[in-house]
Amino acid sequence: MTSYMRTLTRSRHVVLFAAFAVLAGFAGAQVASGAGLDARTFVNHGLVGVGRVPHNFKDKFGETFGSFSALAFAPGSWHREADGSYTGTLLGQPDRGYNASYTTNYTPRLNKLAVRFQPATADDTAQNQVSLTLTDTIKYTDSTGTPLTSLDPTASGSAVRAGFPALPQAFNGRISLDAEGIAVNADGTLWVSDEYGPYLYKFSAEGKMLAAIRPPEAIIPKRNGADSFAANSPGKGQPAPSPIDPATGRQNNQGIEGLGLSPDGHTLFALLQSATRQDGGEGSSSPRGNTRLLAYDLSGAVPVLKGEYILPLPTHPQKNTVRVAAQSDLLVLSNTQMLVLARDSGVGHGTELASVYRHVLVYDLGGATNIAGTAFDQPGTPVAPGGVLDASVKPATRTELVDLNNAAQLARFGLHNGPPDNANNLSEKWEGMALVPALDAAAPNDWFLFIGNDNDFLTTQGFQAGETYNAGVDNDTMVLVYRLTLPGR
Repeated sequence: MTSYMRTLTRSRHVVLFAAFAVLAGFAGAQVASGAGLDARTFVNHGLVGVGRVPHNFKDKFGETFGSFSALAFAPGSWHREADGSYTGTLLGQPDRGYNASYTTNYTPRLNKLAVRFQPATADDTAQNQVSLTLTDTIKYTDSTGTPLTSLDPTASGSAVRAGFPALPQAFNGRISLDAEGIAVNADGTLWVSDEYGPYLYKFSAEGKMLAAIRPPEAIIPKRNGADSFAANSPGKGQPAPSPIDPATGRQNNQGIEGLGLSPDGHTLFALLQSATRQDGGEGSSSPRGNTRLLAYDLSGAVPVLKGEYILPLPTHPQKNTVRVAAQSDLLVLSNTQMLVLARDSGVGHGTELASVYRHVLVYDLGGATNIAGTAFDQPGTPVAPGGVLDASVKPATRTELVDLNNAAQLARFGLHNGPPDNANNLSEKWEGMALVPALDAAAPNDWFLFIGNDNDFLTTQGFQAGETYNAGVDNDTMVLVYRLTLPGR
């Protein structure tokens, strides 16, 4: 066993780091990092499993499967078998479909998959520890039973449904949804976060919309002083919005990516992918690092915003600039701590560039300022004008826990980051996380973290929304599994 310790002093507190290589029998096992927060130590024991779904796989409706923009396990489905393997039901949510140059009338949906997981032993080098079998595909509908669409919303105007706020609507009259995060209630109903609105939607287990949460006005995209949900991704023959970017609110295609429930199910956390326009969110190299986390109280009949916090995103060098690593998913550990997946963009399988930043971080809200209900909830009062956080606001703190680009961990399973570009080069978009217990009496605080990629429906044998397509590259769906020690979870 190896270990190291170091201290990092931040304002008003000291964070103690520790990391341990504890994979017994795993020659050369390495750990990306560990984190001590609030006197707890979080340990990453490394990559213990890999699985694939072929790029040309089709869902129940015969359309290209489309990978994982979000992941969750069905409540009560996770079990440890007598042979030491695990089984469960994984809910995988793709995003808005294949859209190389335009969005389509692809219906947002949820895929159910039977999972069998056998953690790797010391001798395992294959990519077969995770077996995924599709069991069902459920299409999302609005409250009237009309299917939703992935088409970009119109730049002006919105959908009207009884009992709902004004909703993003495409030119064909359907409600537009670019599905990203997912959280599952104990009764099987679902919360789904949206890139367009960006809204939070509640669906029945059968996929029917039950409710919608409109976030604070500071997050709603505005053009010419009015709601404007278009993301500058028009469908065939449709006009681009004018201006291209909203003046305030979420930036195009930077909506609510992260979504998670507190362990007691009483609080819904929703995390914007990067900062709002007024807070510096203008592009990948802009100062868009101060993003917003929303916390909704679900204990009553109607969700109530009870918390809003600033999470500072990490930065990384890329193409002679310093860029912000926007976040792609959220897992809630407690009411004050969560895991966040942040990554670079424009790199991975299909390019000749290696990723420089793909990390899972631990964020801690202890001491962070709650700005809910303040002037910062209005678009006219930026919380970080020009990307500089208001001096009165204390952000959450963060610590890196898992490095997806760890070369030794990847190489053990025949994977790599960057050239040569082939099927074993990690793809660009790692966007879904799910957490399940190891159910190990000898390590009661150990969990398995499943991380899935979003392959952007990239295949040379695609079919979607009534059309065949050739994306020019084949990108498999993949799952990576890490074993973590998470005290207090």
